[in-house]
Amino acid sequence: MEIQLWREILTPYDLAVKELIVKFEHLIYEHRSRGMYSPVEQVSGRVKTVASILDKAQKKNIAVDEIEEKLMDIAGVRIICQFVEDIQKVVEIIRRRTDMEVIAERDYINHMKDSGYRSYHMIVLYEVQTLEGSRKIKVEIQIRTLAMNFWSTIEHSLQYKYKKNIPDHIREKLTNAANAIISLDNEMSSVRSEIMDAQNSSLLHSRIVADILNNIQNLYRIANQREVHKIQDEFYRIYELNDIDQLKRFSRELDIISEGYRAQSVPAEDMELNLKG
Repeated sequence: MEIQLWREILTPYDLAVKELIVKFEHLIYEHRSRGMYSPVEQVSGRVKTVASILDKAQKKNIAVDEIEEKLMDIAGVRIICQFVEDIQKVVEIIRRRTDMEVIAERDYINHMKDSGYRSYHMIVLYEVQTLEGSRKIKVEIQIRTLAMNFWSTIEHSLQYKYKKNIPDHIREKLTNAANAIISLDNEMSSVRSEIMDAQNSSLLHSRIVADILNNIQNLYRIANQREVHKIQDEFYRIYELNDIDQLKRFSRELDIISEGYRAQSVPAEDMELNLKG
């Protein structure tokens, strides 16, 4: 394979990764905008470098002209979850999607590698549109918790430093750390419902405040300024009480006032931009 062709070859993989990142980020947005807990906490991705591709192909004894066919992880997307229970939820979401076809799965959560590595891997076919037409790209999706990702990042760095020959005393510490990660994830799972309730309450609080500020901003444009100032002062008073029920009540009352002025037609996004300005 000609060296100068690598950029052209990898471009569709880069496109696939970028599109999938956008889609999973939008999944997060959809959950949170509806006041729902998102099983996806973070998403990132990458396309292997040419050096990394050649190195892996050499280790697996794959001919250069067979790389695209036989290497499954040229394109990779990593999904980070808060809890172990979220991993299976993400797996089910991906299985149900019609814009990607699952062709392989490996469960390193319930079947941990000897090294201590834990993650759930899925290989999907994802279709992209290029100048040459549509093309299905193989993408490896790794799904793991924050704790698993921390361990994996450290282990990967050590593998790189020691060229896969990690000293026994360091390997032992990695094993101990992997066991500690399992304990940590289990402890977090034991308080999962409380954490989710707290996070959902925070999302609800933010959404109510955003609605209130949007209504006040709209009223500034068409209502009596003295009345609007009174409403604003009342909002600050209630906000300082940190009482979600009173905020809900105030928001409902403000909705009625705003409807009277036909002031609710301005999008909430305008309010956010004004606040940032």
